[in-house]
Amino acid sequence: MTFVRTLVPAPLTSAALFALWLALARSTSVGHVAIALILAISIPILTSNLRPTRLRVRRPLVIAGFILTVGYDVVRSNFQVAWNVLTWRWRPTNPMFVTIPLELRDPVGLAALSMVTTVVPGTVWSELALDRSALLLHAWNVDEEAAFVARFKDRYEKPLREIFE
Repeated sequence: MTFVRTLVPAPLTSAALFALWLALARSTSVGHVAIALILAISIPILTSNLRPTRLRVRRPLVIAGFILTVGYDVVRSNFQVAWNVLTWRWRPTNPMFVTIPLELRDPVGLAALSMVTTVVPGTVWSELALDRSALLLHAWNVDEEAAFVARFKDRYEKPLREIFE
């Protein structure tokens, strides 16, 4: 079993890589199966140091609420950004860089936070402090910086802390 675990450290990743290669190649010829097998075995071994430690998710019900919150924010932000673009002559936006102090330290939680800020229109993850204590975020339209920071921390950072820490 140890030999198999050494050869295939991430079986689901290997299976996904194997299937993805065959799907992208749109062929199950011997050559493509051989390439898929080589990739499925070698990539997880070569990237084993890049994977974080074993993920422990706490509070799975918070995950459902977080997904709904992000989904709602994506839809709402799409409409807000579209409306701001259409009415920019009459009501100019107030884009700015906002520094958000972070309490979240888990690397997987920070990765999830970066994906959320990328998915929600009008926000861009710009920089993370080396000590992970602050995030520089560019926002499309900020009325009051303190309220924006409080809302961001409450809607995104707090649930991720509950899930990952």
